[in-house]
Amino acid sequence: MSKHPDPSRRSERSRQAILAAARELVSEVGYGKVSIEAIAARAGVGKQTIYRWWRSKGAVIFDAFLALSEADEGGVTLPDTGDIEADLKTVMRATVAEFADPAFEAPIRALNTEIINDPDLAAQYRERLAGPVNEAKKARLRSAQQAGQIAADLDLDLALELLYAPLFQRWLHRSGPLTPEYADALVDLFLKAARPS
Repeated sequence: MSKHPDPSRRSERSRQAILAAARELVSEVGYGKVSIEAIAARAGVGKQTIYRWWRSKGAVIFDAFLALSEADEGGVTLPDTGDIEADLKTVMRATVAEFADPAFEAPIRALNTEIINDPDLAAQYRERLAGPVNEAKKARLRSAQQAGQIAADLDLDLALELLYAPLFQRWLHRSGPLTPEYADALVDLFLKAARPS
């Protein structure tokens, strides 16, 4: 008796191929020049397969970035060992490594280029990607506040900007190396400002 191929497995393979093709094309030609036709050709699927799951090019590309982020973040959760310094260093080292990885860096740089010029895309990015990730980060900081490890009155939105903005600026301007030592230094400086006085 011959085994029939599993349609759900084949579907998931096609979906992942489409998401990978979208990320690659955005890196290579820029968001504006990517088309559904090009994504379909790169992924080895028909256009109708893409339209079965997504309404537009923007929806495909956005899901491609969401999938990349979820894979690299392990879902939107942060470690909570009870030691805020160790946990932040783990997260910041992973973030630095991610931004230094060409496979992640190129499509994210392309997306940021589009966000600068497209307020609607920027709003989608905040709502669907940055927002949920920031909420997870703030949940970890709240846990540290409850444990008395950082100041109870710390503005958590501002705290995240203090922690991540220097990394983002260094990455954006290519002004210095993205190393584990740099990640640790950011956490050390952040905690000097954030600890209870």
